[in-house]
Formats: sequence, C-alpha cells, structure tokens
Amino acid sequence: MELHQLRCFVAAAEELHFGRAAQRLEMLPSALGRHIRLLEDDLGTRLMTRTTRSVTLTDDGAVLLREARTLLAQADSLAVKFRARGRRQAPTIRVGAIDSAAAGLFPMLLHDFRERRPDVTVKLTEDKTIRLLPRLISGRLDLALVRPPDKPDSRLEFLLLLHETAVVAVSSRHPLASRKRVTITDLAEQPLIVPERRSRPHSHDLTMKLFAQAGLHARIAQLADEKQTIVNLVAAELGVAIVPRWTSRMAARGVRYIRLEAADMNRLPLAAAWTRGTRDLIRDEMLEMLKASLSRYAQEA
Repeated sequence: MELHQLRCFVAAAEELHFGRAAQRLEMLPSALGRHIRLLEDDLGTRLMTRTTRSVTLTDDGAVLLREARTLLAQADSLAVKFRARGRRQAPTIRVGAIDSAAAGLFPMLLHDFRERRPDVTVKLTEDKTIRLLPRLISGRLDLALVRPPDKPDSRLEFLLLLHETAVVAVSSRHPLASRKRVTITDLAEQPLIVPERRSRPHSHDLTMKLFAQAGLHARIAQLADEKQTIVNLVAAELGVAIVPRWTSRMAARGVRYIRLEAADMNRLPLAAAWTRGTRDLIRDEMLEMLKASLSRYAQEA
C-alpha cells in the first residue's frame, strides 16, 4: 500500500467521480482507476462500486476513507516538520504564484522583502491555481498567490488581497489598437482567445460574464491554456483576449493592451494561501509585509 494510492482513493472517495478526482490530482482517469485497483488488490477487498452513472463506497471503503485521511494528514505534517528543520539551517521560503501575480505583484513584494530579509532565499514556482494548491497541502510550497477557489480546501487558509482589473489584448496591427479604451460592444464581432475553464475558471468566467452582462454572445475562436500562449496568439492576429492587467508586463512583441470599460466592476480576485494550523516565521513575516503594503500594491492592479 503506497501513499500515492491512498491519495488517489481519497480524492475519488471525496469527489465520487473519477473524472473530477483525476483532474484534482492532475492525472488521467484511467491512471487513477489503475491505482485504486492496485490498492484493492493489495488490501484484498473492494473499496468502491463504480457504474457508468455513479461511484459509491463499500463499507470497507468508508472505513478506509476515515483512516486514510488521518494517515495522509500525519504524512503531510511529518514532511512539513522536516522541511522546516532544514529551512532553519538555511533560511528559504518557497512561494507559488499564478502567472499574472508572478509578473505583477510578486516582483514588488520580493523587492520589499529582500530589503528587510536579504539573508532569506526566495524560490518562486509559477503555475496555475489548480496545481499550486496541492503543493501547499503536501508541504512543497510555503505560500501561494492564487485565484481563490469556489470551494476552498479546509486544510488551507486564504487571505483575499486585491482584485485585478482586466484589459483587452490586441495585435498592434488591429483596428482597435489605436484606441485608449474599448467596450464589450466593440468586441462583439471579434474572434476571442479564451483560457480553458478547467485550468483557469476565473479568467474564463470573467470573459463570459462581461459578454452576458452586455447581452452579447462571446465569439470564441480559440481556447488556450497558458497566458503567454494567449498573448502570442494575439500577436499572430488570431483574435483578441480579455486578460488580467498584470499580463501586460509579460514580454510580447506586437501586442497592445487597452483599458476595458466596465472592467472595474468585474475584477479578478487574488488571494494568499497557506497551510492551516502551521507556524512559519519567514512565511508569516512575508504575509505581514504583504498586508502592510496591500494598498500600494493594489494601485498597480
């Protein structure tokens, strides 16, 4: 019996849906099912009953779910404890950030933090929220700057920091490129490049919401996963995109960012997240600095 197999089982048992559980663990449903079958073979009992329409726990599965949660919590706590021991010898903080925060908020925060704590090594991991939160839970990150999920994990604490304004990215050769501001109506007939909702629900839903509020239908021409890819597609004149304002700090030739009317009423939330119930002097110091400087950072959002 392996910890990874237990994590697969717990995710499937909590979601009662192999597709959602696999997405949560960033793996294929077939691989998830294989790990659970191996766990069942190892334990010699059936843990789940799966049909084409539903997934249910057996009696043994319900018992194992309770025990597995405790065991995994102990394993995660042990990992955090020993990583903290190592960090006391060499002060380090591991910060995760979504791409726009890595381009916008984090450089300002890092500048201020290094002035106060030049002895601390800061390691940045840039990724999507759905990948950063599991790293927090497992102890691989100490702090993360993320879009707060609709259903936050009870093992994590979240602090809402600010709301990021959206802008419109267009090719520098686009007819709208000379405008200082645009409205959603101006984009009504424009092909849109939109992020995948699975990986970036906040950004995807913001575009859909802005068009719905204007009584218009969003003309989606392309779905893309990474912000840098979206910006590159805009530069190639394949469409326009509604993106967080800090995206404009990413290097991209041939792209202009234009203020979007009504964007102030529809902003993207940014939150700090960390593991609930843990103490970390370096992380807490960075959090306090973040809170104290929020009004200044927010002016740039």
